Amino acid sequence: MLITERETGDEVRLRALARAERDAEQKDRNLAALHAASGAQALTIAWMLCRSRAFVQRWAYAYRDGGIDALRDKPRGGSRPKIRGAAAQKLKARLDAGPTSKDKVCTLRGKDVQRILREELGAEVSLSSVYRTLHSMGYSCLAPRPRHESRTSRPRRSSRTRAPPLCEHRPRCAHAARRACPCLLHG
Repeated sequence: MLITERETGDEVRLRALARAERDAEQKDRNLAALHAASGAQALTIAWMLCRSRAFVQRWAYAYRDGGIDALRDKPRGGSRPKIRGAAAQKLKARLDAGPTSKDKVCTLRGKDVQRILREELGAEVSLSSVYRTLHSMGYSCLAPRPRHESRTSRPRRSSRTRAPPLCEHRPRCAHAARRACPCLLHG
């Protein structure tokens, strides 16, 4: 690879960008371009970064052809959300208001939100889209009620743990274990 600095000061700038970068992949892109511009071979850079040779070559050539700006990640494609803008604001207001008597439930679930979207906003969406939309709005899934701390802090002891390990006569209560188990009487 014959890659040279595109502009003077790129090595210093790449080193600073790599040092400040929090995303590991972006940091490795910057370092691959830095080492390639300083004259290192692709296999050596790949070994230093624990990346493939193709990764190093792809980003070194991207730097060669487009400079430091070419190392940035391009926006990825994907479908646009069906619920956005005014419809998302209406849905948020409806969910914040809580369930109505028309809903016939005390807590709205995913299927209920799907029905609300279909009937009130005229949007036909799948259940997974409903959950994705709710997550992007900051809502979380229903969770069971938390237990009181005194109930969860101490472990429960069961009568089965008091029986001998290989005993066939597992008792129903702790007192029966001492009196009725033949393993304890003879052994």
